[in-house]
Amino acid sequence: MFHRSVVLVSDHSQEDGAYGLIMNHPTGNVVGDFLKGKEFAPLKQVPVHEGGPVAQDQLTFSAFWWNKKKGLEWAIRISAEDAIRHSQKSGTVVRAFVGYSGWTAGQLESEMARHSWIIAQPSLTFLGMEHDRPLWAEIMGSLSPLHRILAQAPANPTLN
Repeated sequence: MFHRSVVLVSDHSQEDGAYGLIMNHPTGNVVGDFLKGKEFAPLKQVPVHEGGPVAQDQLTFSAFWWNKKKGLEWAIRISAEDAIRHSQKSGTVVRAFVGYSGWTAGQLESEMARHSWIIAQPSLTFLGMEHDRPLWAEIMGSLSPLHRILAQAPANPTLN
């Protein structure tokens, strides 16, 4: 699930664990494939992404925008009505997600201590990038020459 995934960790605390969304796993569907009512018409072309392995029977909305002072900001797990309002704001990207990524208290810290994750801050260009499978390689390639080599390596180098 997380191989070559870009995960936005939106909530995190030592006591409660962490919540995040996989940003680069599009399902190939749009909201209109699932929600047919007229009230959802403004969202019918919003791409649906696989947010993670937890609660994959739930469709949620999130909005993302860039704040010049604070960087990337978001509203996660918002209602369809809020998603419609956010979609009307210039510079805001709205996505729908099935499922989410979650960690129990201390789990993410343990994984980070084992270097299971490469951490990067979102750049100004993040919202303009295609949020599909190649996003991981694009972000990795921008971190350092070593990360660029890793991004260009085949998924399983032993098969070469």
